[in-house]
Amino acid sequence: MTWDWEFVAEILPELLRGLVVTVQATLVGAILALTLGLVFALLRRSQLAAVRVPTAVFVEFVRSTPLLVQLYFLFFVLPSWGVLLSGFQAGVIGLGVHYATYTSEVYRAGIEGVPRGQWEAATALNLPRSRVWRSVILPQAIPRVLPALGNYVIAMFKETPLLSAITVAEMLAVARDIGASTFRYLEPITLVGMLFLVLSLVAAVPLRRLERRVGH
Repeated sequence: MTWDWEFVAEILPELLRGLVVTVQATLVGAILALTLGLVFALLRRSQLAAVRVPTAVFVEFVRSTPLLVQLYFLFFVLPSWGVLLSGFQAGVIGLGVHYATYTSEVYRAGIEGVPRGQWEAATALNLPRSRVWRSVILPQAIPRVLPALGNYVIAMFKETPLLSAITVAEMLAVARDIGASTFRYLEPITLVGMLFLVLSLVAAVPLRRLERRVGH
């Protein structure tokens, strides 16, 4: 089978529409993962065992099970309990919660990297605990872990093809449908790989700059 540029021009608009869905799922999932990950990290440092232990169990459970199984559960199992989610909603929630368990560990490492003296100084000043977190600890912890968080966002972007398993018309799903209808897989699958590569490399540039800036 030879490469057909006319066919490429014909299918590219469809693939770009799939790319829009891919990027949307990544962005919404990333917002959920970064926010919920911080919540998990803070809950795991709670002094209450009733909060700390269940959070730790949930985080480890989600990290230890495949993302695809979690997506299937959200999309196919929850409706039997009366919870109806569209493919996109289930996909975004699955991506966000799954990666939140990983970003929570990144946040936790950043928090634990804050010098002990900062905690002691805040205690000596008798600052409220909420202000200690908001004004002292998190402003020092989060910048240190931004590059690692960015890497997880890129990893999430590359995981979006799994959403095709729950009917989301992301880029790979569109390419597969094109191949099934035209019996030509070379161009659509190759283009999908190239688009993932280009966008991943483009996203990596600001992350590297951020890493150098934070390191400096």
